Amino acid sequence: MVRRRLTIDEYINGIISGNRFILSRAITLIESALESDFELSQQLLEKIMPYTGKSIRVGISGVPGVGKSTLIETFGDYIASNNHKVAVLAIDPSSQKTSGSIMGDKTRMEKLSQNPNAYIRPSATGSSLGGVARKTRESMLLCEAAGFDVILIETVGVGQSETTVRGMVDFFLLLMLSGAGDELQGIKKGIMEMADALVITKADGDNIAKTKAAKAEYKNALHLFRPEESGWFCNVLTCSAITNEGLPEIWEEVEKFQAKTKSNGWFFECRKRQNLKWMHDSIQEELIRKFYNNPTVKLALQTFEENVASGKIPPYSAGEKLIEIYKK
Repeated sequence: MVRRRLTIDEYINGIISGNRFILSRAITLIESALESDFELSQQLLEKIMPYTGKSIRVGISGVPGVGKSTLIETFGDYIASNNHKVAVLAIDPSSQKTSGSIMGDKTRMEKLSQNPNAYIRPSATGSSLGGVARKTRESMLLCEAAGFDVILIETVGVGQSETTVRGMVDFFLLLMLSGAGDELQGIKKGIMEMADALVITKADGDNIAKTKAAKAEYKNALHLFRPEESGWFCNVLTCSAITNEGLPEIWEEVEKFQAKTKSNGWFFECRKRQNLKWMHDSIQEELIRKFYNNPTVKLALQTFEENVASGKIPPYSAGEKLIEIYKK
């Protein structure tokens, strides 16, 4: 059975009324790589803009095994149970061989998925760098239009290129492990500098002493970093997703950050900068899309690829010639 294509008005009315089914279909639409879906998705994004921007956007990252999904489930459930509507955009890594993803976050976050004030949307990274999916920003806007006032974005894990999420959220929460060798070697300094709060997870049982020691070590390290332009100083917290210890303190830190940066204007200035960066990223993406969909380029591309692969022409020269073909 072929699913009926929704009209733009049906999408808009469904989203702003909080219809989860319509919201999920809208996110699927904007994630679609089909040319036939592109124009409708652009119309949808333009029309929902007046309903966006009213959330606090929180990015959550951390080293593999730190317990991101577990923490997000308990933290999200805590927020959702305190008169907030929480949307979790969980990013699953895609296989470089098959391009497939497990997409198991709804299964892992069983408790949160049953909370009526929560919505979980797993997406695959695909070929995107930065630890987020290609349309994470757009998905975030759709969730805001649907009335979610807290957006949690889970990245695939800390890596060399995983900084993109910092450019689309208000608050960047970095999760750390204790007792894993040299604490400060477990993560790159550049990512630590971007964090608005460090949270050492698994602070329970026999691990409590280790988390306290790690907290002191990270606090000392953060004093060596230059002051933030926002006027905010990164704090170090501990928490346990098993006992729920530390969850109120994390949320309190987010609220303090929001209050301080809104009062000094940084919150709004940062969003302006992010929107401009988003525009330039969109230009690059659109140019690439139009280039590869150009009929003349499509006809010439295979020949150029064969010549480059066989060493007949340099890759740079082939690229230049293809661009000239596109410009004609």
